[in-house]
Amino acid sequence: MPPDPFAGDPDDPSMALGDQDTEHGPPLGDEERAELLADLTDLAVYQALLEPRGVRGIVVDCADCGESHFHDWELLRASLGQLLHDGRMRPHEPAYDPNPGSYVTWEYCRGYADGVTENESTR
Repeated sequence: MPPDPFAGDPDDPSMALGDQDTEHGPPLGDEERAELLADLTDLAVYQALLEPRGVRGIVVDCADCGESHFHDWELLRASLGQLLHDGRMRPHEPAYDPNPGSYVTWEYCRGYADGVTENESTR
């Protein structure tokens, strides 16, 4: 996570919210943990393949709000790591004025990686 700009500030406006860091979700099961670790591994592959091609990250259609959420590679990695560690994801700052053409879906990433793997194996 990025550093807290109010760390150590006695006038931190978030102090009124109380200590939110102590709240953890229910412990992850072995299967959920394995899936998150696999997602983190896949994410590293997708970033290595697609970032040099100008892709900034992944877009997710949110079922809760009906909006598209744009996640840069590092933000998504941090969010998945936080879910793995804490059992939940904290809210984060959305991408500022993202260019939708610079983000792809998880399914696109999977298909692209499969295509690259298939191409490499036929050589």
